[in-house]
Amino acid sequence: MKLRVYALLFALVLIVSCSKETKEDDTPIAEPEPTPQLEYGYDLNDYLVLRDTVSSGDTFGAILDANGVTQNIIYQIATTYKDSFDVRKLVVGKPFTILKSKDSLEQTQVFIYEKNRVEYVVIDLRDEISLTNMAKPVTMKTKEASGVITSSLYETMVENDLSPYMSDRLATIYAWTINFFKIQAGDRFRVVYTERFINDSISVGLGDIQAAYFEHKGRELYAFKFYPEDGDEKISADFYDEEANNLRRAFLQSPLKFGRLSSRYNLKRRIAYYGNKVRPHKGTDFAAPVGTEILATADGTVTKSERRGGNGNYVKIRHNGTYETQYLHMRSRNVKVGDYVRQGDVIGWIGMTGNTAGPHVCYRFWKNGKQVDPFLQDLPASEPLAEQYHNEYYTLYAAIEGPIGLYSVLT
Repeated sequence: MKLRVYALLFALVLIVSCSKETKEDDTPIAEPEPTPQLEYGYDLNDYLVLRDTVSSGDTFGAILDANGVTQNIIYQIATTYKDSFDVRKLVVGKPFTILKSKDSLEQTQVFIYEKNRVEYVVIDLRDEISLTNMAKPVTMKTKEASGVITSSLYETMVENDLSPYMSDRLATIYAWTINFFKIQAGDRFRVVYTERFINDSISVGLGDIQAAYFEHKGRELYAFKFYPEDGDEKISADFYDEEANNLRRAFLQSPLKFGRLSSRYNLKRRIAYYGNKVRPHKGTDFAAPVGTEILATADGTVTKSERRGGNGNYVKIRHNGTYETQYLHMRSRNVKVGDYVRQGDVIGWIGMTGNTAGPHVCYRFWKNGKQVDPFLQDLPASEPLAEQYHNEYYTLYAAIEGPIGLYSVLT
């Protein structure tokens, strides 16, 4: 009898125990909240996400139509927001993202198009349609770089894993003081600059050059960007040397940023084709590929812009009562008579019009009505930095450490 009772009690314990285990097993386990995936101002966890790039032949309308957006809505977007986003100008290769609802309808709710790595446009189709031009947060980092010229400035940048745009920036800064057609192997540079980053890790291009040093033919050339803190409207942000002299001159060294000096001004030049007779060359030729931009070497007014005889397409500019310049053999011209141009403006493009054996620009320079060699002229410089700003200027750049400092020498 006792054995039966014990057996029943043991069975009851087992039943109760199993019952508890079953109840515990049936209790649902709460899923952890997903980590927010924030992008473009949206939590991507809330949507079905489609990422793609614009392909050849794609149009804004075709992309949205393929994703269930009606033609009426497409037309409404194209017309209502045409001033802030031209839907006809989608660029092949640019990425776009479509956010769809997480239900059986999978309805397109947001269209995002990246204009570049920083700027993008958001078209929200939920409720009332809205379009917003946005930009990703960008941070600036100060960096330093240096190099020794091996062949060209551009190739040296590539060899040192620097942006090729750096060569363009340096050429612009030193356009008045260095003839980049004559830089030599062994010339060297050092530069302090800012670089733009997204998420502190993805580079989206150069910012500003803050200071630079260039050693050319043994000559040390400093450049420090400066703008006074008081924001004097009479002072523009510009580059000055170690003595606070403006690097700008009245004329650029060359009408091209890059190319090759192919023929100098030479009044005693002899040409075999003409029986070695003296045929004076009163211009300075700069060779470069067809289509290279030709720049006005100084401010002035266009007095000639035409095609004529051996000059081909050419432009002539009067800068003041003393100086004029002329640019020959252009493929095409970018200015007309009466236009006022600023130093560095594109006035045309390298070509082979007129009497020329290859693509180049023949640059001619007049002083007091007489053609002269531009490289032999003592051309005026811009005004130096006003003395009232010297303390601020020297304090700012004396603090830069290393070879680029105002009182240091590159070793």
